[in-house]
Amino acid sequence: MLIIAGLGNPGGKYAGNRHNIGFMAVDAIHRRHSFSPWSRKFRAEIAEGELGGEKVLLIKPQTFMNLSGEAVGEAMRFYKLQPADLVAIYDELDLPAGKARLKTGGGHGGHNGIKSLDAHCGKEYRRLRLGIGHPGIKEMVQNHVLGDFAKADKAWLEPLLDTLADNADMLVRNEDSQLMNKIALALGGKAEEEKQRKDNKTTEKKPVGQSHIHQARNHNQPKVLATGPMADILKKMFGNKGE
Repeated sequence: MLIIAGLGNPGGKYAGNRHNIGFMAVDAIHRRHSFSPWSRKFRAEIAEGELGGEKVLLIKPQTFMNLSGEAVGEAMRFYKLQPADLVAIYDELDLPAGKARLKTGGGHGGHNGIKSLDAHCGKEYRRLRLGIGHPGIKEMVQNHVLGDFAKADKAWLEPLLDTLADNADMLVRNEDSQLMNKIALALGGKAEEEKQRKDNKTTEKKPVGQSHIHQARNHNQPKVLATGPMADILKKMFGNKGE
């Protein structure tokens, strides 16, 4: 079994907050695939279903963000699961809006929900971070994170959640890089593999060990005649530097 945990705060007051993008993501997966209705267990809302032929439990902790790990840890112990059987989806302040990153393990980056998961579930679980952007000023961070998405955010938020829901089976198959490529392309970016190929080609073409000034000088330097009548005249006038 795979647990996909979306992090957020319960209640209508927080439903549209940027901090609740994890809840929004698992809601989108729930709508797109055949899952059971939401029910209450483990101090969370849970729904059971299948993705890619594997059993999956969607979970939205109702303990509030800072205690998310208590609910998810309870579910993991009940099903006798390991950190590798968990995917956490949550907001990332330090990623541009609409960007996504997925990796196993790592630090909490100051995210209290992830601090709690690390404490109750272990650290080697997969972390799907969904960028909400940074307001640019430290004093505005709290209002930004706990503020609702703006209408203009729908331009990237809806395709992000739709693409994640459409391709959620990739999480089961551990096709992490392919999923990231799907999301990047859906939001008008370039696939990571394509960008890497272009970067490699640019590196291969760039001359090594010469500055652009040196290259220009070498390119524009006239050819010196080594033989012939004119060469003999020049040698008589200026001498041979090699002598």
